Amino acid sequence: MNTAAAINAYSNVSLESRVIGADPHQLISLLFEGALLEISNAKNSMLRKEIAAKGKSISKTISIIGEGLNASLDKKVGGKLAQDLSALYDYMVMRLVEANLNDNVDNLDEVARLLVELKGAWDAIRPQVVGTGTTTAQPYTPGNPSRTYASA
Repeated sequence: MNTAAAINAYSNVSLESRVIGADPHQLISLLFEGALLEISNAKNSMLRKEIAAKGKSISKTISIIGEGLNASLDKKVGGKLAQDLSALYDYMVMRLVEANLNDNVDNLDEVARLLVELKGAWDAIRPQVVGTGTTTAQPYTPGNPSRTYASA
């Protein structure tokens, strides 16, 4: 096994361990981290003119935002806040598509700034949310569709 493969294997095990032990609030934080990491990868790939790698990282970011963060919103309970976040996530996806099509680093930076702000706010409310028991602190169990996620 070469060094890169070993590092990748370690990273996968490390992430899997973090996900398994995470409560719903931490899972959303991990989604923010994953999106930010993929934006960084996309930016580096864009600067190195690695088109396939850039596209793969931007696609992963779009999936994290659309299928992770946006899908985790409870629009019935979250009301206007959840609707506004959903619109912001849609905007981010649009900016990422434009970044991919036009090799626009500024779009990647804009989405990264928005995600950093949202992640900071999300992490800041953790003591209140965990302290009140608002999240369902169940460890992740693969294949458990009934698991409840906190509103992101």
